[in-house]
Amino acid sequence: MIRERAYPVEPWHVRETRLDMDVLAQSESVFALSNGHVGLRGNLDEGEPHGLPGTYLNSFYELRPLPYAEAGFGFPESGQTIVNVTNGKLIRLMVDDEPLDVRYGEVLAHERILDMRAGTLHRSLHWRSPAGREVRVNSTRLVSFRQRSVAAIRYEVEVADGKPLRLIIQSELVANETLPPQSRDPRVAAVLESPLQAEEELTTPAGGLLIHQTKVSGLRVAAAMDHEVSSPARTSVGSEGYEDWVRTTVACVLEPGQQLQVVKYLTYGWSSRRSLPALRDQVGAALAAAKLDGWDGLVREQREYLDEFWDAADVVVDGDPEVQQAVRFGLFHVLQAGARAERRPISAKGLTGPGYDGHAFWDTEMFVLPVLTYTHPAAVRDALYWRFSTLEQARERARTLNLAGAAFPWRTIEGPESSGYWPAGTAAFHIAAGIADALRRYVLVTGDRDLEREIGLELLVETARLWRSLGHHDRNGDYHIDGVTGPDEYTAVKNDNIYTNLMAQRNLRTAAEVAMRYRDEAFHLRVTDEEAAAWRDAAAAMHIPYDEELRVHQQVEGFTRLQEWDFEQTPPDKYPLLLHYPYFDLYRKQVIKQADLELAMHWRGDAFTTEEKLRNFLYYERRTVRDSSLSACTQAVLAAEVGYSDLAHSYLREAALMDLHDLNENTRDGVHMASLAGAWIALVAGFGGLRDHDGTLSFAPCLSSRLNALSFSLQWCGMRLRVDVRGHDTTYALHHAAPDAVIELRHHGKPVRVTCDEPVTEPNPPPRTDLPMPEQAPGRAPLLRLPENPA
Repeated sequence: MIRERAYPVEPWHVRETRLDMDVLAQSESVFALSNGHVGLRGNLDEGEPHGLPGTYLNSFYELRPLPYAEAGFGFPESGQTIVNVTNGKLIRLMVDDEPLDVRYGEVLAHERILDMRAGTLHRSLHWRSPAGREVRVNSTRLVSFRQRSVAAIRYEVEVADGKPLRLIIQSELVANETLPPQSRDPRVAAVLESPLQAEEELTTPAGGLLIHQTKVSGLRVAAAMDHEVSSPARTSVGSEGYEDWVRTTVACVLEPGQQLQVVKYLTYGWSSRRSLPALRDQVGAALAAAKLDGWDGLVREQREYLDEFWDAADVVVDGDPEVQQAVRFGLFHVLQAGARAERRPISAKGLTGPGYDGHAFWDTEMFVLPVLTYTHPAAVRDALYWRFSTLEQARERARTLNLAGAAFPWRTIEGPESSGYWPAGTAAFHIAAGIADALRRYVLVTGDRDLEREIGLELLVETARLWRSLGHHDRNGDYHIDGVTGPDEYTAVKNDNIYTNLMAQRNLRTAAEVAMRYRDEAFHLRVTDEEAAAWRDAAAAMHIPYDEELRVHQQVEGFTRLQEWDFEQTPPDKYPLLLHYPYFDLYRKQVIKQADLELAMHWRGDAFTTEEKLRNFLYYERRTVRDSSLSACTQAVLAAEVGYSDLAHSYLREAALMDLHDLNENTRDGVHMASLAGAWIALVAGFGGLRDHDGTLSFAPCLSSRLNALSFSLQWCGMRLRVDVRGHDTTYALHHAAPDAVIELRHHGKPVRVTCDEPVTEPNPPPRTDLPMPEQAPGRAPLLRLPENPA
């Protein structure tokens, strides 16, 4: 079901013009604020009503049991779930003796605005109490990019009728909030119910502090608040506290037209190692820093940070205003997920909700990090250091599986495997190659050889060792990787998944190359010339499944001989298939959850000819049902590359508008970070044709019939390349570079040299007109078609 659009189309804002209780949880995800360390869901200031309360700290989790009907050797014994920590967003208002609650009285006006240039969430409310008294409330909320532990709220109340009014503001810190059920398993539910145990509570005249510790994982969290109060009326301020909550109360009587303003400063910190006094001091120091800057200073810093980001990362779309808004929304959330993660993971939902238990997957390396590599590479450096910090756990996991090297987890928060379903978890070894490819791309784009030597070499060596032990040469010398699951989770535990094989091939080659570059460091990792040669041999002999009769590559060995899925007898309400059909049925038929071979043609496009890509695209397009939000952006990229630009635009819209339209009806649990990143990928890699296969920037720009122009910037070795695509030509310009700087790139295969002297404009070839009409699986055409041309 496609919902009616909830938000007006604006280039830099997401605006909610009325309060809709039916989609309250979805809007809380859309309006979430984060900096990668602290995340605040977009709950109403007064806390109720809510869809799902949420305040998160990156990697702050609780351990929980993983239930199995039948356990087996090597199955993970415990999982990790992100914890809703102490809520500091709460600001309740009493209007005379009536609590402001939008479910009572009358909401005369209500608006919320996510400002993607300012990095703030603004709310305005005009409310009439059941007793007939009226107030106007304006609040603005931010989570600071400059000060990683800090959030702040400015809350203003004004009397909106003609008589004096008594107002009481209650600003709180609350731990162990009551949450909707998060698991059907009673053992898991018991662990996650009130997961925080109180350790310390302090109050000050205008604030307070709470320190708690998780019951099982033993993590300690501190939250502190302080307030600045401004009012023309006489005002009293006081605080009280208990083990799970601290409240600061502000009371005054306002005359008509007068305004009470409260600025609330919030700071958070957590640790598995630091003592209680150290954590107390940490949040106290952060609170002092926030107050030193003041509200105006925090707002100014936020805008300056985002001005820098948008100058380097903005994408300008001429012709589809919805996509223009959506790609900025996506970039904003991707930035929020990674900006201050600082050697912590970037999870599938960022810090916008508890979906997927707050876990990071392969989505991070293959969807989110490519975007950040070209727009905000410092965040990628930190993400790679986080993966490196989990390397010993990945080695231990490999030993458990009787493998060499490192087997990174399918899903995790702190490093151990937390997937209880091994065919889609343990067997999805392709995450190792994704990590290696993210590392390769980061070094290529930034030239950061220090990171390559310090952590990159070891990551590459251990992932190469995994592939060498996981695969084998057959009697003819061909190299096979058997019994694995690729990105398509409907085709599990199969031999020679082509995406896995091609990505492993690049992993092996890169590891051999980097080991030879740093011979001394490689020696300390016990890499011999013979081992590096074995990596190169395996890469050269890698088996790439191909059906000679159909002249298409096979997603896995034997895929094209499997029974076809009966799409004609599959009703629309039976999607996603995994919720209505047994995996046994899905695993043995030609039906694809998400683009798999097409993903291989994107990231390893150098392994396919142009005509092979076209034939493969047409074959797999009609078997892909897109039961995953990861699929549409990849299909957009390949559709654009092989010549179906209007189909690509439809897939772009689906990826970009996944959360603004709540297309999968699960945005309530948090936004889809990979799909939001996919909007950038569909535009820049699809219509911009960006590739970096051989270490050279390559572009093959094309536009759909509804796009008049597309402009974007990329960071490259400390320089900034601006690309402006129009219907008939493309202009490349170099900025933020030394006067003698040069970028060598390719435009539709032609070498182009770009300097700072003047932009270079090259013609775009005309689109192909000899293409057959592509088909989708019945009922699985793109959810959001290309909009009609305006009259």
